[in-house]
Amino acid sequence: MNDLSRLAIHTATTKPWDLETAVRKYADAGVSGISVWKEALEGRDPAAAGAAIRAAGLAPVSLVRGGFFPAPDPETRAVRIRDNERLLRAAAELGAPLLVLVCGAHPEVRIAEARDQVRSGIEAVLPLAEKEGVRLAIEPLHPMYAGDRSVINTMREALDLCEGIGSPSLAVAVDVYHVWWDPELEAQIGRAGRLGALAAFHVCDWKTPLEDMLEDRGLMGEGCIDIPRIRSWVERAGFRGFAEVEIFSRRFWAMDQDEYLGRILAAFREYV
Repeated sequence: MNDLSRLAIHTATTKPWDLETAVRKYADAGVSGISVWKEALEGRDPAAAGAAIRAAGLAPVSLVRGGFFPAPDPETRAVRIRDNERLLRAAAELGAPLLVLVCGAHPEVRIAEARDQVRSGIEAVLPLAEKEGVRLAIEPLHPMYAGDRSVINTMREALDLCEGIGSPSLAVAVDVYHVWWDPELEAQIGRAGRLGALAAFHVCDWKTPLEDMLEDRGLMGEGCIDIPRIRSWVERAGFRGFAEVEIFSRRFWAMDQDEYLGRILAAFREYV
């Protein structure tokens, strides 16, 4: 994809840069959008950060990440509801139209109960999302994370939640790293389009062998994901938003970040 007007980068991708540096570097490189990880906002006023992002010519695409609803005890679940409400207010102040949800899991909570807790958590924060004008985007995670990070692992599950809850403020985020393997992916992306629930598209690649479950994602073109094909599916489903580069990689975090940003641009043009 040669059109950088559709390129956004998550601040976690260039983790060594603080938010101000990332904004400046992305804008200077011709990047068009930025998704802000909540850690990047620590100690900052979200409204001021959003103003600085827009002044640099970048679009605030999303705030990442809320969720993590399941827990063995009701007190912790209540704290997490309040955390998500705080993030929704921050997203609104930032000017981000979307709060991405990693729905959560807990090894002491059986999966069926954890899924019920996810639904209850989403339903609890939806009224504030609707009030603030911020959509919630359920991001299904690869099944390898079902024990400790998310019990929502397929597009079908995420969309079943969206349909069951029935709010236009609830949608899904398609991250190729998590869903590329799913034989139902094309059909479920089409379903998301029909529901008007396709809110985000995240790209990176799946390296083989995978040296770390969380922090060894590949740069686009380094792995086995057919990103252009999945992009064609989301576009056929009506998605016209950003392709967001989200890469967690100790290998890339350890290198010169300016060089890394150059590699991201080149890989985006060739493999997305």
